[in-house]
Amino acid sequence: MSDIVAGAAPRVTTVHGTVRGAVERGVAVFRGIPYAAAPVGVRRFRAPGPPEPWTGVREAVTYGPTAPKRPYAPPLDRLLPDPAVAGDDWLNLNVWTPSPGAARLPVLVWIHGGSLVHGSSAVPVYDGAAFARDGVVLVSVNYRLGVEGFGVLPDAPANRGLLDQLAALEWVRDNIAAFGGDPDRVTVAGESAGAVSVAALLAAPRSAGLLRRAVLQSGVPAALPPDAARGTTQLIAKRLGVPATAAALAAVDPEALLTAQTGVTSGGNPLTGRNSFQVVVDGELLPQDPAAALHAGAAAGVDLLMGTNSEEYRLWFVPGGLTERIGRLRLRLALLKFGVPNATARVYRANRPDATPGELLGALATDLLLRVPLNRLADARTDAPGSTYVYEFGWPTPVQRLGACHALELGFVFDTLAHPDTQALTGPDAPQDLADAMHRAWVDFATDGDPGWPSWDARRPVTVFGPEAPALVLAPRDDELHGWKPYRHPDTP
Repeated sequence: MSDIVAGAAPRVTTVHGTVRGAVERGVAVFRGIPYAAAPVGVRRFRAPGPPEPWTGVREAVTYGPTAPKRPYAPPLDRLLPDPAVAGDDWLNLNVWTPSPGAARLPVLVWIHGGSLVHGSSAVPVYDGAAFARDGVVLVSVNYRLGVEGFGVLPDAPANRGLLDQLAALEWVRDNIAAFGGDPDRVTVAGESAGAVSVAALLAAPRSAGLLRRAVLQSGVPAALPPDAARGTTQLIAKRLGVPATAAALAAVDPEALLTAQTGVTSGGNPLTGRNSFQVVVDGELLPQDPAAALHAGAAAGVDLLMGTNSEEYRLWFVPGGLTERIGRLRLRLALLKFGVPNATARVYRANRPDATPGELLGALATDLLLRVPLNRLADARTDAPGSTYVYEFGWPTPVQRLGACHALELGFVFDTLAHPDTQALTGPDAPQDLADAMHRAWVDFATDGDPGWPSWDARRPVTVFGPEAPALVLAPRDDELHGWKPYRHPDTP
């Protein structure tokens, strides 16, 4: 299969021009390939357009520019390293392949998370070498973030970041065969906001034919009506003293716009709430709410792998001391705000007799916002033609008492435990055998749609990747799931 020659730089000709990559650890890698035109100047706040073709050979060894963003605020910046690469060509992607000369290999397209304001394909945790080593072509994508990608503006298309992701999938369809991949065997995967994006893509009619399988890690189908989501954009414009329009914001220096955005969106977290950017039901790309669409049968023929981490909340609650600051009164007020039934709270409390009020709230919030909606989506797809698989990641990191927190599974999925940036969250002694098992499940799912355990049915099978060997559990913690009313996002009017 391999046509990789030691010391020889691999070349591939795409529809826009030829790129030259590198051989690293026995696989070919091409970085920073533009899949759309730079979204600057007259293209700012517009839908993505095709990149300008080039002549000659374009070097594709280093990561391309990342979308404008700021690092995570302390103390998360030490746990989630987020490199930035300067430049305007933000709409680029990277390809790791066992061999450009291979034929019809499975493809996995990775969409990073970061609350739609952080992250990029240059994060070292997402290195795709292990996937290529194991026979999968890995593509990782940059897309517009923050107000550039998700600000709601009356004179610009909505969901521009999603439109970017669609453009990247169209690039994969048109070019991935030249890298050894099969355009008819594409899996799209994402974590956190990346998973929200993947769910939206599944619900978008324009994605038909672009993907065969999907992975949702710690993110759910969710979107807001434009009127409910435009408040963040309006606050940013108010800080800048300009109208909340694309025409006005396009005249603002990108750094000034980023400073205003950071000021408006700082504070809070994905579980406790804040001014944020959301996918919106725009009537065009997304004709209806993604959760409603997927429950009604959209993407029913797409195989789906999805799951959560056991203690998602600990990444957001523990580092800043929020767990300790939540007392009984604050817990009671939060339960009222989220509409948690008293009987449900009693079940959670009984199952966690030693939990503090902050830990109890975190467990409830994790399930309300993540685990419950994913279980309900699995239930809705029980009779769908596409298979559905559910996992839970439960290995607790020793770092800062973070437990099995949000984002911890990423280094295991990508088999990048040895990288210092991964170890910022996992510590230096994370179990390689667990990474082997989890990475293999993702490889197998991308290859033939079967991660290695039974698909979802009335038994509710879940594979738990925990401190012991991965174990299949039927209907885990069903007493807690049965206590919830039909899920409704607390920000939905």
